[in-house]
Amino acid sequence: MQHSATISVPIADAAPRRMMITVSIMLASLMQVLDTTIANVALPHIQGAISATQDQIAWVLTAYIIASAIMTPLSGWLAGRVGRKRVLLASIAGFTISSMFCGLAQTLPQLLAGRLLQGVCGASIIPMGQAVVLDINPPARHMRAMAIWSMTITIGPILGPALGGWLTESYNWRWVFYINLPFGVFAFFGLLAAMDETKIKRSVFDFFGFAALSLAVGALQLTLDRGQLKDWFNSPEICAEAVISIAAFYLFCVHMLTTTRTPFLEPHLFKDRNCMAGCVFIFIVGLIVYATLALLPPMLQGLMGYPVITTGIVTAPRGVGSLVSMLLIGRMAHRIDMRWVICVGFVIAAISAWQMMHFSLQMDASTVMWSGLVQGIGSGLVTVPLAGAAFATLSPSLRNEGAALYSLFRNLGSSVGISVVELLLTRNTQIVHASLVEHINPYNAVVRQQMTHAATNVGQLAMLNAEITQQAAMVAYDDNFKLMMWLAVAAIPAVFLLRPARPAV
Repeated sequence: MQHSATISVPIADAAPRRMMITVSIMLASLMQVLDTTIANVALPHIQGAISATQDQIAWVLTAYIIASAIMTPLSGWLAGRVGRKRVLLASIAGFTISSMFCGLAQTLPQLLAGRLLQGVCGASIIPMGQAVVLDINPPARHMRAMAIWSMTITIGPILGPALGGWLTESYNWRWVFYINLPFGVFAFFGLLAAMDETKIKRSVFDFFGFAALSLAVGALQLTLDRGQLKDWFNSPEICAEAVISIAAFYLFCVHMLTTTRTPFLEPHLFKDRNCMAGCVFIFIVGLIVYATLALLPPMLQGLMGYPVITTGIVTAPRGVGSLVSMLLIGRMAHRIDMRWVICVGFVIAAISAWQMMHFSLQMDASTVMWSGLVQGIGSGLVTVPLAGAAFATLSPSLRNEGAALYSLFRNLGSSVGISVVELLLTRNTQIVHASLVEHINPYNAVVRQQMTHAATNVGQLAMLNAEITQQAAMVAYDDNFKLMMWLAVAAIPAVFLLRPARPAV
């Protein structure tokens, strides 16, 4: 894209005005990130209410993720072309209205249409919210501002399952969507009253580049979201989606580098080392954090027998740990090299994963709570300085596109992480189950002692198989947590690819 002028970024001088903008952005961001997880626990209730099959109800989650992934890269161009304030207001209004439509839906097509609209409208909220928080604060306050804003991004997915379970059990599944209305209304009018509009820049829209990137991202998300359901590459559908994603991404790269003077993504983004390194690191963070969040609820509910509300309480310390670390980062932002803080964060995240890889069926709730608290501290120490470092050397005129790309990488990391751990969980459970069953035979003295009448007691065999399945699943969960540990360890040496942030001015 060609720029006719540099963006003049307005800074809110008055503290109350800046506070109003920040609170509004946080509410809008919380509304958006809650919807990534809050509907999951309500799916069985929704499935029964609208008479959908298992394959059909999965599209309630998939439709939102695909639409959001496709529209995220476009949010940067739209903000520059029509103004960031207009984009945010339209996104918040559209997301709030589509949430109401989802709550009112009586059929599956109506619900899917509402979820698609939610994904389209919500895609701009996180990246543009991050850009706004950076712009309304001077460089000296960037790290502290990122700490405050990041609280919503971290806590939202943690609160989602517990809040969704409570709303579904206490009221009904429709309140999972109605809960967005007060957040959206307050955020809309708060930004309408307090936020200034950015200057418009004339740019040519690269339709082919956008179409190729959208097809690549959309097909990749379909591959990741439906792979487990369709047995991955044993399915022609998954193979076709993977091939389409690779081919479309290849076309996008060739087009951007060789055939156009106004590419959809500004090439200067890829020349900024901090921005690119930040995108890679946030991909890893998204993979570790969201994969862990995807593993814990089914483990606690399926293996440990915890109800939904108890699961939410047990996983809540993770949010507390994140809050504590983010507040600390805001205070010491300019006293220490943030790259060392990120290293410490990855070390603590690895320690937490090490604790989790020793989970067992005999553990109590405190084990889960302590490991979650430690992981929350580690993720907070990584995400806040990483957000500041990724934009430290990036020109303000590229902040819209940079924030969109950063958000896209975080979302892709979470999708890849969830898909990988679900695949490994299924496969490893089967492998460990088969290994354990090898020892259940008439020649094993312990088996003969415990199963004296097993040949005639089918119930005893069924109970034994259930116990073996539980143990196999627990081992598979532990193996996934071990993978998270090694990912965190592997990321540590690469942190120094980031350049130190510019001195505050």
